[in-house]
Amino acid sequence: MATERITETSDAPVRERVVERGTTYVDRGGGGIGGVIIGIALLALVAIVAFFLLSANRNDALRTSAVSDAASSVASSAATASQNVSGAAERTADSVAPAQQ
Repeated sequence: MATERITETSDAPVRERVVERGTTYVDRGGGGIGGVIIGIALLALVAIVAFFLLSANRNDALRTSAVSDAASSVASSAATASQNVSGAAERTADSVAPAQQ
């Protein structure tokens, strides 16, 4: 679209006429697609970080559970062993010195 502007002045001895012709450019900027791409990239980054943090938390919970189960098993084994030792001591004591009736 061409724009034409004509300016005329007539001062006493001089007559001046200026004609300007040119093209007007309108820049509407970007459509915002760059912002959308950056937003999607940030969302993906947050999702990846959340996945790794949740995975690490789950692994810690599994380790804690395994250690608790092992400790419980050791306690149960120790209780059984103490009962067996106590029973063996009583049988040994009875065989050495039988109970008097």
